[in-house]
Amino acid sequence: MFFGRYDYTIDAKGRLNFPAKFRDAMGESFVVLEWVDSCLFALPMEEVERLADKLESDELMDSWAISGDLFSTACEVAPDKQGRILLPAELRAYAGLEKDVTIIGNRNHAEIWATEVWNARRAAVTNDQRAERLRKLHL
Repeated sequence: MFFGRYDYTIDAKGRLNFPAKFRDAMGESFVVLEWVDSCLFALPMEEVERLADKLESDELMDSWAISGDLFSTACEVAPDKQGRILLPAELRAYAGLEKDVTIIGNRNHAEIWATEVWNARRAAVTNDQRAERLRKLHL
């Protein structure tokens, strides 16, 4: 399971430190792809396979288009000896990754955000809204 927040800086070559706890859970290599709201998803291979199976089995009218859209942006990455992953220019541009990067855990995957975008997204939700969402969990 992935949880927590980690802040890093991406270097000029597009290399990004990836949290050690996340590397352990991801395995030797994993997939990074475009998602919504200008964020990137990082998924272990087994989650990529589950996603592909779901798209294949769903009765979605446009599952072929969704699948093509998702997997055409996918990139397999493997951390180097320093724990960095190399993100292609296209993925960096999509997510607006220029310098400060925030990586968050979200259950079965990690999300990679431009820190400014992540902070704005968090600030847009008031404490009352957050409390209401949490109350719906009935914990």
